[in-house]
Amino acid sequence: MQQKTVTVPFLLAAVLFSICLVTSNLLGAKVIQVFGITAAAGLLVFPVSYIINDCIAEVWGYKKVRLVIWAGFAANLIVIVFSQIAIWLPAAPFWDGAEGFNFIFGLAPRIAFASLTAFLVGSFLNAYVMSRMKLASEGKNFSLRAVVSTLIGESADSLLFFPIAFIGLIPAKEIVIMIGTQAVLKSLYEIIILPVTVRVVKYVKRIDGCDVYDTDTSYNILKIKDI
Repeated sequence: MQQKTVTVPFLLAAVLFSICLVTSNLLGAKVIQVFGITAAAGLLVFPVSYIINDCIAEVWGYKKVRLVIWAGFAANLIVIVFSQIAIWLPAAPFWDGAEGFNFIFGLAPRIAFASLTAFLVGSFLNAYVMSRMKLASEGKNFSLRAVVSTLIGESADSLLFFPIAFIGLIPAKEIVIMIGTQAVLKSLYEIIILPVTVRVVKYVKRIDGCDVYDTDTSYNILKIKDI
């Protein structure tokens, strides 16, 4: 039976999820290059949100992860809205950091829309696949389920974000390369950190006493009140 209340481990996971999303958007203002591979710095932390997504779906089920995804969406939207307000407000005459501030927080409307749309689709796909595979496998093969769900979610995220954000601005060939690179790197991130994820999930299940199977769950993404 799914819990109708939230526990401390769940609350901590939900908060960390939102923190990772907001942080990845802020870090995304910097483009890094490591070993000849170019990517947004948000790549450092964004895959962690998918790992947390997997953990919440595995331990507490789709209803809880649906709530967390919408909370993360709201957190991102709040940061974007208040950042724009801060940019619009006139800077103090003696402050010379306006250019840098505007560069970091001045997310263009098109980029913001692309980011929020891709996040919602990718996150819900990840949670859905994780939930359905858990039912089909009767709770076995967590590692496989985590990798497959993340690969699908991350791929959907990249397939939506880059075309929406950059089509018409950069060549289509470069967009395709960026989509493939981001999806592969994010999935590799999941695989590398998988041993830690497995141990964390086992530990949380033990201390929280929860291991939900979504046998009677609606996958309607709008049923937020159903927790």
